[in-house]
Amino acid sequence: MNLSAPAPSIRLHGSDNVVVAGHALEPGLHLPREDVRCGEKVPAGHKIATRAIQAGEPVRKYDQIIGFANAPIAPGAHVHTHNCAMGAFERDYAYGANAKPTDYVPVPERASFMGYRRSNGQVGTRNYIGVLTSVNCSATVARMVAQAFDAKALADFPNIDGVVAFAHGTGCGMGTSGEGFAILQRTMWGYLRHANFGAVLMIGLGCEANQIRFLLDAYGLSEGPTFQFFNIQDAGGTRAAVADGIKRIRAMLPLANAARREPVSAEHLTLALQCGGSDGYSGITANPALGAAVDQLVRHGGTAILSETPEIYGAEHLLTRRATSRAVGEKLIARIRWWEDYTKRHDGAMNNNPTPGNKAGGLTTILEKSLGAAAKGGTTNLVDVYQYAEPIKAKGFVFMDSPGYDPVSATGQVASGANVLCFTTGRGSVYGCKPTPSIKLATNTPMYQRMHEDMDVNCGEILSHGVPVSEMGQRIFARILDVASGTRSKSEALGFGDNEFAPWVVGAVM
Repeated sequence: MNLSAPAPSIRLHGSDNVVVAGHALEPGLHLPREDVRCGEKVPAGHKIATRAIQAGEPVRKYDQIIGFANAPIAPGAHVHTHNCAMGAFERDYAYGANAKPTDYVPVPERASFMGYRRSNGQVGTRNYIGVLTSVNCSATVARMVAQAFDAKALADFPNIDGVVAFAHGTGCGMGTSGEGFAILQRTMWGYLRHANFGAVLMIGLGCEANQIRFLLDAYGLSEGPTFQFFNIQDAGGTRAAVADGIKRIRAMLPLANAARREPVSAEHLTLALQCGGSDGYSGITANPALGAAVDQLVRHGGTAILSETPEIYGAEHLLTRRATSRAVGEKLIARIRWWEDYTKRHDGAMNNNPTPGNKAGGLTTILEKSLGAAAKGGTTNLVDVYQYAEPIKAKGFVFMDSPGYDPVSATGQVASGANVLCFTTGRGSVYGCKPTPSIKLATNTPMYQRMHEDMDVNCGEILSHGVPVSEMGQRIFARILDVASGTRSKSEALGFGDNEFAPWVVGAVM
């Protein structure tokens, strides 16, 4: 199809009292589908009232409440933060009301990809050697070790994707019990056992709170040819530790390089769902298209992880309706209540999001952002809810609790077992991830054209080219299989992923 200008207005539901500007609208422009004229300039992706909305009346988009008018709004007026705000309203959780049998693809007909089978039954999409740190104090040594293995050093090991340091900013100045410590331990264990590693070296300082031995004892881990660890203090200091680390990695190289890709079922894919730098088109193009791809993945036996709990706030009642049981739905609401308490304790509010960039892109409240973000999860049943970095054991669509901050959320999803990631963006996020490849989905064509070196799929074609959401979902599913088989994503080609490891820090730093 040839590129064509999007319609001036986009209606998402017949009951809505706002529509979305398909492009920048000038004052006086007639919207023929709504029979109203713009009363003022409206930026692309922003909302226009289609009828008078009284002060205190709900503003509706997606046939859902996204806020309340805090002043009378005239037909054709720009609806945004100046006249629409958060407000309390009751949600009907209707646990399981919309759950339905999944139309699975017969096993012999399921899609496949070229993956790495691991001895524990997991399947990887990449084959890295990871250099993990127990504490920030060992971060520099870990990076020095990893930097010794550049492309030249790995020339004789073509099946290894790289040697990467996963340094972080915590691991000490914390208690050795409680929520924060448990989160860090789960995160580290999740990376140690991740299917996208062919081998792992873990480096500690020696005196930190997050002792490597604590982790090994807690999860029953032991040393072997492809898992080694040591402390800098025991090694004799920085230079000796770097030399020791390099020696150990060299011994791991031939073992990791022995891995070979082979055909495996798509049921071995665990897909992390992320959105960042969202705009007014996120919930219209990229997010529902990714949701369509998720439905395909689930039908083929795979797993998809929705996260960012503060960014489903206001849409959680749509997820509980898809829960396979009341218990699953109540696990999700328990995490919502935890976040309400958490933000209150820190003098915050659940509506501290959208960001300035989100608002510039047309998102007014967290309710509006959440309704669009939840669309990434498709339409199949919600089969379970997990804590941050908790191992995902269920097949199908699941939820993992996390902050909305993308690096922290994605780190938890990878720790939970995600071996591929899809990231939707409207403003132009440049996030990348290791050891899990990140596929970037643009919500609008102008941004895709401007940042094409960072974007893998232009979901903006749903508006600019008239591509159906279902067809775009098929394209995304095909790209997931392609990247899982070894094709580098745009963020991988640019070298992203060495600095995005960011475990969630909860609790006092002492």
